[in-house]
Amino acid sequence: MKRMVSALALTSALATMAAPALAQEQGDWTVGVGIANVNPKSGNGTLAGALADIDDGTALSLTVEYFFRDNWGVELLAASPFEHDINLNGAYAASAKQLPPTLSVNYHFPTQGVIKPFLGLGLNYTTFFEEETALGTLKLDDSFGVAVNAGADYQISDNGALRFNVRWMDIDTDATLNGAGIGTAEIDPVVVNFAYVHRF
Repeated sequence: MKRMVSALALTSALATMAAPALAQEQGDWTVGVGIANVNPKSGNGTLAGALADIDDGTALSLTVEYFFRDNWGVELLAASPFEHDINLNGAYAASAKQLPPTLSVNYHFPTQGVIKPFLGLGLNYTTFFEEETALGTLKLDDSFGVAVNAGADYQISDNGALRFNVRWMDIDTDATLNGAGIGTAEIDPVVVNFAYVHRF
């Protein structure tokens, strides 16, 4: 995580060294398509009396952003389903899929270069489905939580950019097995995204 923060800081510092590029203006729309990796924090709580560890998952990402003011945008993050293995005391126990649609307000810094850093704050809703385990019927409740976003766009044309961004999401889910509560999984992942973004 420290390396990601350092990389974003370096990106911001280099922004003034590049050639001039257009800023995001009120009324603009952008659409981004990329690949995202959801990496849960280490140690995800206790489920059924055992230490839970949730593996990462990778899927296609899609963002749509509308600029309601110069440099200020409202962004919706969507994706294809992420699949995660769930380990208990180090052994495979279950798997589940999830979708994490996230609505954020982003501020894009008005730099004079082709590198444009941004910060965002929003709300994440995560829904879990297709839970599978040999232990019985597993159910993971949906989750609401805060999401923080930081990244940068590298302008490759007047309307196109390559994006790297990192999100942190507050995701907790109550788990039940055969109808009985077995604990809360604290996922709280870092989401790393690489994408192409086009402005309309």
